[in-house]
Amino acid sequence: MIDVGVPGTFDDHGVVPVSVVKAQDGRVFLYYVGFELCRAVRYRLFTGLAISEDNERSFYKPQATPVLERSTAELYFWCGSHALYDAGRFRLWCVGGRSWLELGHKSVPIYDMKYLESEDGLTWGSTGKTIMPLDPTREHGFRRPYVVAKSDGDYEMFYSVRSLEHQNYRLGYATSLDGLSWRRRDSEIGIEPSAEGWDSEAQCFPAVLSVERQQYMFYNGNNFGESGFGAAIRTG
Repeated sequence: MIDVGVPGTFDDHGVVPVSVVKAQDGRVFLYYVGFELCRAVRYRLFTGLAISEDNERSFYKPQATPVLERSTAELYFWCGSHALYDAGRFRLWCVGGRSWLELGHKSVPIYDMKYLESEDGLTWGSTGKTIMPLDPTREHGFRRPYVVAKSDGDYEMFYSVRSLEHQNYRLGYATSLDGLSWRRRDSEIGIEPSAEGWDSEAQCFPAVLSVERQQYMFYNGNNFGESGFGAAIRTG
């Protein structure tokens, strides 16, 4: 169990696990979003880390501060991380930003897709590299990417993106040769919100799993998955 932090810390109002990766020494690193409610802005979201040394039976926080701490570019948000241990180093894809937008009488966050690397999984540097900027004419926020390293050396990214038009999340898809330069191919994700029901308004937070050569994408529906999650099977 991972509990909230003590009052005044970055995760004192909530912890949401988003990515798990195994280090070479057998330890399991669990990255999570820490929620901190605020007065001048609605909240701040930063990335914390919990570590297991007993094969995921228990976890502890190595520090009370975020592993992705605020910077000039990531002033309010540096979160939604997905980690891989790839080619001898930790790689992290996440979202980050420093501004809000008033949309429909509500303040909503603006954040781009970011990238970082680390030797130890704990120290990530002072700021992230923007690898997928928003289209400000139609979008205001990405959500937690899920990156798949393919056997041929290429990469796929599944993610959510929130539009200015309908203010709900839709699923997105991108490909890359190196995990840094990405080509958005959102139209190829293959599914759209249903005409009615649990995922008629939103589809978000995809996670992808391959079993016996078949790829499955699990995702949340309306209101961040309030009534559950669904699965889609890759056909192409």
